[in-house]
Amino acid sequence: MVTSGPSSVWPKKAYRNPTDQLVKFLDYKHGDKWAIFEFRAEGTGYPDSEVYYRIHHFPWPDHHPPPFALISNLMASMRNWLQGGEDQNEAKIDKRKQRVAVVHCKAGKGRSGTVACSYLISQDGWKMADALKRFTERRMRAGFGEGVSIPSQLRYICYVDQWTNRFNKLYVERAVEIVEILVWGLQDGVKVSVEGYIEDGREIKSFHTFTREEKAVEKAKLLPVFSPKAIPSSEPDSQIASSDVSSTNVSIVQFKPVSQLLLPSSDVNIDFERRNTAAYTGWTVVTSLAHVWFNAYFEGGHTGADSGVFEIDWDAMDGIKGSARKGIRALDRLKVVWRYTTECGRSRKKIIPEPASGEPVPEPAAADWKGRSHPDETYEEEAEAQAIRFDGVNCGHPGAITLTAGAIMATGAASLSKELGLRKSSPTSANISRATSFTSEKPLESDRTKESEWTSEDEGVNPLGPEGEEQITIDCDKEESNREIECRQDTKVGKSFEVSIEKIANAVSKMKPRREAEETKKTK
Repeated sequence: MVTSGPSSVWPKKAYRNPTDQLVKFLDYKHGDKWAIFEFRAEGTGYPDSEVYYRIHHFPWPDHHPPPFALISNLMASMRNWLQGGEDQNEAKIDKRKQRVAVVHCKAGKGRSGTVACSYLISQDGWKMADALKRFTERRMRAGFGEGVSIPSQLRYICYVDQWTNRFNKLYVERAVEIVEILVWGLQDGVKVSVEGYIEDGREIKSFHTFTREEKAVEKAKLLPVFSPKAIPSSEPDSQIASSDVSSTNVSIVQFKPVSQLLLPSSDVNIDFERRNTAAYTGWTVVTSLAHVWFNAYFEGGHTGADSGVFEIDWDAMDGIKGSARKGIRALDRLKVVWRYTTECGRSRKKIIPEPASGEPVPEPAAADWKGRSHPDETYEEEAEAQAIRFDGVNCGHPGAITLTAGAIMATGAASLSKELGLRKSSPTSANISRATSFTSEKPLESDRTKESEWTSEDEGVNPLGPEGEEQITIDCDKEESNREIECRQDTKVGKSFEVSIEKIANAVSKMKPRREAEETKKTK
């Protein structure tokens, strides 16, 4: 059973499934035969006690694939729960004795779909295409596209298929060194960063941003143009990008780190951001955003080789917040050259088999359910920390707070730092070239995104109940007989309202130090 993330706090409780009502529904339909598996690195929004501590945490960030080291234990934990307990023949007769796994992330789409399809493939023997199709049919409204649509999440489902059918459910985690990155057709002003997972996958860390000194441009060469496949193939050694018969002349840009660039795991993310100069001092305009995740073990590292190459083209990369939006084309093709390393304070190999049936399964630590970065922080300290992370709030100009608040209300963005548009320059981008102007740049026809693809990755999720009902009537409390529980789903209005209020509060909180400074001057 897949659901959107419930909540016990306001304002989320107003437009999401209230946790207490979800629990009543589960108790009524399944008795004590249900358990929750959640994947929210941003926090569940409710304490474990409200679901009788019947919950398993495997968190990772929204709109990204899971750290593959989580897969073995996650699949085993779900399998142990669903296949354990009473005699299975008796359970088949009485549905109330059948165990149910309740899966949720935020909207019950990308992360939940990745896990649901992975379970069908690895535990129930489904073909990958069939699992993806089934999830789309059961979870999405007609006309809103695929259930799992983020390219990197699709790639990792392909990895699960290989892990199941080729590698006997054995995964080997090793630290990775990025040797060099080659980019064809790179535009001016593009920032290239290398990221990876830390804190057992709960956080993404930027390990390196390339500078001008680490960039070299080669002469134009005649190279094949790569075209993405709609769904990654489960055939051995397949890639999302496959060669096409056409070719073109493009320049090659080489990014080579001046010192060792090491990541603690085999999961690698290459992030691209294009900035143009703006008319305002200290500001830039972001015109392109894209990134791509891959795992070195499945990109050649399983063959016994200590190095490998990952290739992909622009159209096959991930867009902004799980959508197809990437802005103006920033490059044509990417090649990452990597090799295993024995550094990063880790052993040469960490062999991760799937736990046997009934064997205890270790779980990573849960994220703070209130969404705080550090559980010991007060609400005010967390608000201040969040405000510092938001670009474009306090630029030192009169009216900056008001302008930023207006932008927040207009876009409803979770963070201006992950959207296209005006942004305050940061120290990390000081040594990165910028394009001179963006006013004359227009997206090519191939870069134009269909209107349906500009919506959030969370849009189009079916708000109906597990049996297709619009309202679920329960009679589990004599005093609340025939009470109706609406199956709520996040709405654009609700999400925009929440984000707007939160960010405006953060923006206002940043005004306090400035007022204090002005009062101090007056006193002097």
